[in-house]
Amino acid sequence: MVRHWRQRLGHAVGLRLAVWYAAVFLLSSAAVGLLAYQLLATSLERRDHDLLRVKLEEYAVRYEQGGLDSVERAVSAERAAASPDTVMVRLIGGGEEVRYFSPPTAWRTYDLGRLRVSSAFVGDDWREVKSNVDTTTLELVSRPLWDGTIVQVGRTTVEREQFLAQVRDLMGVVMVCVIVAGLAGGVALTRSALRPLRELRDTVRHISTTGRLDARVTADGAGDLVDELGVVFNAMFARIEALVGGMREALDNVAHDLRTPIARLRARAESALAAADDPRATREALATCVEEADRVMALLTTLMDISEAEAGTMKLAVSAVPVDDIFRDTIDLYEDTAEERGVALAANPAPGLTVHADRQRVRQVLANLVDNALKFTPRGGSITLEAQPRLDHVVDIFVRDTGRGIPARDLPRIWDRLYRGDVTHEHSLGLGLSLVRAIVTAHGGTAEVESEVGRGSTFRIVLKSG
Repeated sequence: MVRHWRQRLGHAVGLRLAVWYAAVFLLSSAAVGLLAYQLLATSLERRDHDLLRVKLEEYAVRYEQGGLDSVERAVSAERAAASPDTVMVRLIGGGEEVRYFSPPTAWRTYDLGRLRVSSAFVGDDWREVKSNVDTTTLELVSRPLWDGTIVQVGRTTVEREQFLAQVRDLMGVVMVCVIVAGLAGGVALTRSALRPLRELRDTVRHISTTGRLDARVTADGAGDLVDELGVVFNAMFARIEALVGGMREALDNVAHDLRTPIARLRARAESALAAADDPRATREALATCVEEADRVMALLTTLMDISEAEAGTMKLAVSAVPVDDIFRDTIDLYEDTAEERGVALAANPAPGLTVHADRQRVRQVLANLVDNALKFTPRGGSITLEAQPRLDHVVDIFVRDTGRGIPARDLPRIWDRLYRGDVTHEHSLGLGLSLVRAIVTAHGGTAEVESEVGRGSTFRIVLKSG
């Protein structure tokens, strides 16, 4: 039932979009049609008025040149020629006496008796007379002449109304076609626009049903919003897949790493119980138990630190920290170990550099990098700490070694939790570099590495200058 309503909702969204598209298309077409109709009606009205002005001027000139007879001859000639521009002509003398009146036969429905005419005006006077039988109008224009005679010409709006009626009928047919085309186009465009969303819905449903995170949405590279949405979802699915895969691998590694110390704890505890009469053996077993417990605690503490740093909840006591002091502390911490292994350890920072960071956390970063370098640098090699300022208010901190380098296949994964590219160091937790990147990222910096097998590695830490 729920699925049925979801499907109906999806169709309803498509239907609403189609209706909205059709409505916008229809309203736009109607607006354009009404504007065109208004312009046409205005143009026809202006044409009729221009015709009346021309006729008025013509008959006024004929009257002034040849009198009433000249006007009568001109009107008769026009009627005989069946001119399409036939107009009504009327001459009115003083006292409103009609001296000449020549309306076409079809214009008898207009009662001019109600139209009072006066010569007390200057220029052309426009009037309208409504028909007694329909909605048409007789438009009249009058002009007084030199002897007080008023010449009038008029033309009905019958032809104009008939033409506009045909235009309205045609527009009605066109609007019906527009509605049909708008609905059809709306449905087609809506289906096309919603296709990626339906595919996205089906992909998410497939993932939620099967639990497989390798499904992807098709992105055709059109560059529009829907295509960008597909690209974003694909990136999100890839990120989720990588995180879930990383979590599974991390859990497997944690389980493997905890199994060994716990097994040792159990074996040593059993040895202590079995050697109850030998205090020395018991003390050695308990010491080993403490050592393994410390190893487990270090693993869990490091994992918690990484999680806090990646989640942005790690508490940082940020201040201006001299780089010289951090380098000196790191050298003091590992100087004896480096001497025992026959590795030269030196620092070469630019003078006066400070970084905006948590002193203890940055010392932890450098300690992890130096400790990692000591594991892979053979006797006779060297490890150098360097620092250089940059123009964009950051400081580059380098840890260079002349060790055996990192294979290219391992470079993309050395920052992953519990990843150990070199299995010869069984006491390595595989969390040092993960913690380094997490702490540096929590400071708003970056951690990078360049390495070449047989020539050593260079780790670069970028932090804000203090």
